[in-house]
Amino acid sequence: MAIPLSLFLLILPLLVPTFIFSSPIQDPDQVVQQVNQSIRNATIAARRNLGFLSCGTGNPIDDCWRCDPHWEKNRQRLADCAIGFGKNAIGGKDGRIYVVTDPSDRDPVNPKPGTLRHAVIQDEPLWIIFARDMVIKLKEELLMNSFKTIDGRGANVHIAGGPCITVQYVTNVIIHGINIHDCKKGGNAYVRDSPSHYGWRTISDGDGVSIFGGSHVWVDHCSLSNCNDGLIDAIHGSTAITISNNYMTHHNKVMLLGHSDSYKQDKNMQVTIAFNHFGEGLVQRMPRCRHGYFHVVNNDYTNWEMYAIGGSADPTINSQGNRFLAPNNVNNKEVTKHEDAPQSNWKHWNWRSEGDLMLNGAFFTPSGTGASSSYAKASSLGARPSSLVNSLTVGAGVLVCKKGSHC
Repeated sequence: MAIPLSLFLLILPLLVPTFIFSSPIQDPDQVVQQVNQSIRNATIAARRNLGFLSCGTGNPIDDCWRCDPHWEKNRQRLADCAIGFGKNAIGGKDGRIYVVTDPSDRDPVNPKPGTLRHAVIQDEPLWIIFARDMVIKLKEELLMNSFKTIDGRGANVHIAGGPCITVQYVTNVIIHGINIHDCKKGGNAYVRDSPSHYGWRTISDGDGVSIFGGSHVWVDHCSLSNCNDGLIDAIHGSTAITISNNYMTHHNKVMLLGHSDSYKQDKNMQVTIAFNHFGEGLVQRMPRCRHGYFHVVNNDYTNWEMYAIGGSADPTINSQGNRFLAPNNVNNKEVTKHEDAPQSNWKHWNWRSEGDLMLNGAFFTPSGTGASSSYAKASSLGARPSSLVNSLTVGAGVLVCKKGSHC
């Protein structure tokens, strides 16, 4: 029997704190073991189905749902497929389906029903899909409420040409299958963030996805490029994040993880960056990390102009099974950049490369003692060999999904 909406809204405040006040995982080895098993299972299944009709790739996220020809009827299965530190992000699972029918965004304080803004501010869990292809030019930042999934599968959806997505002090958000590009600054305006509240917004940075004090966030299979500031930034105590299967191109400062060297609350940040393709026209920050624990695993780096992975303020960076193709410029072959500190300081930061494939002269400068306890906190899944990165990331970015067939 369905729970009446009025009763659910009474219960919801009792449930939400469990997710909002997220603390770092104290036993990350357990996470590693769980995801190792999922990767082993995906790999075994892919090997068993190497025949003509096989769709398994060994990518445990994709193999969890993409082989289902009836994905359109089983959309919420996706919520069970995340891995890494953001694996518990459930988004709008078990909520109703909300169909966006109107791409307009005329009034950020009083959004029209049927628009994306009207969907994301609701208090109830929602699984948000799109009635057709559309380009959404937002007038102001899209301020998301908790327990929401934005699911672009089955339509060609672009959020572009205006301010983009902000996940601020909310929890359990999934963003999947959206083209996010040409994002601009917004602000100096009132914007609604729930049915009962709107407030004054100062000038925003112009990120593609800005995670500010958010937790249990999963950004998967999006294509991102050419935004004013970062493509995906996570700051101000954000944690429990997975960034996976995305295709990023044509941008300078790609990904900032950590607000500032002095903002110590980011010591609890844990982020998994897996199966992404960092493509043409990228310059730096893939990612740039501060304070926390960062697992960079099985990504394909085919372009950078300055460096790929950087950081300051003693972050722990665990790089495993990635493929790094260095630029031809002899001065920019180094994958890493230890920033804002002399070598006497950064030599103690725990940065390691394990099983990475270095091409065209690429090299990784490790540092720190390599204490297993530090890397345990920066581990979220078992890496596949770097030789398999191409098959793991070949579907990075927005997928073309047709009803009645595999994605």
